[in-house]
Amino acid sequence: MNLGIVVTNENHGEVALGLLEEAATRGWQLRCFLSDTGVKLLNDSRFVDFCQGEHWVALCELSLERYHIETSKVQDVAPNIIIGGQYQDAELVKNSDQVLVF
Repeated sequence: MNLGIVVTNENHGEVALGLLEEAATRGWQLRCFLSDTGVKLLNDSRFVDFCQGEHWVALCELSLERYHIETSKVQDVAPNIIIGGQYQDAELVKNSDQVLVF
């Protein structure tokens, strides 16, 4: 199963992260895209730990700028994270069997 999760609101981060962690234990291929206040999940150590794995994670560059999160900080925390835009969101949708949006 290829699962895509898009987080656009930090208030739903706990639920989204729980689903990502559970799906990882099942061996599913995971894709995650953070946009709008969802990029603030970078402040959650559980999410950072998740990003250290082999999962595809992308962040909206415009949202990082809007919430004053420096891309260098992102690269320090998790160098494998992709910093991009809506193309990465579209790529997630195209390459996922199911997509959940929070």
